[in-house]
Amino acid sequence: MRAILVLCGLILVIGAVLLWAALRVPTEYGVFVGAPRAAVADVIERPADFLHKIVALDDVVRNQCTTMGCYFFFQANGRLIRIELAEITMTAPKGRNERRARVEGQLVPYGDGYQVIASAVRFD
Repeated sequence: MRAILVLCGLILVIGAVLLWAALRVPTEYGVFVGAPRAAVADVIERPADFLHKIVALDDVVRNQCTTMGCYFFFQANGRLIRIELAEITMTAPKGRNERRARVEGQLVPYGDGYQVIASAVRFD
C-alpha cells in the first residue's frame, strides 16, 4: 500500500511539473542578433542618428497595451518612445509595467515621433 501511495505522489509531482512547463508564458520573443546597445535617452534626443538602424535598448516598461500587450513605451527625460511588438508577437504577456525589458529593433518614424519595430524582446 505504501508503494502505491509513493507512486501516486510521484505521478502527481511529475504531472504538475509538466503542466507548469506547458502552460507558462514565454518571456522571450523573436531572435536577438547582437545589435549595438543604445541608451533610450540618446535615441529619444537624437533619433536621426539611429533612424532605420537596428539598436538594442534596455529599460523599464511603461504604459503597456492592456488589450493584448502588443506595444509598450520606454521613457527618458520625461519623453516616451513606442516599442511595437506586432512583428514578433501580437499577444505579449500583459502586466509588465514597471519591469525591465530588453529590445532589439529598428527605429522608424511614427506619427509625430518615432517607434522601434521590435525584432526581439525579453521581459525580465
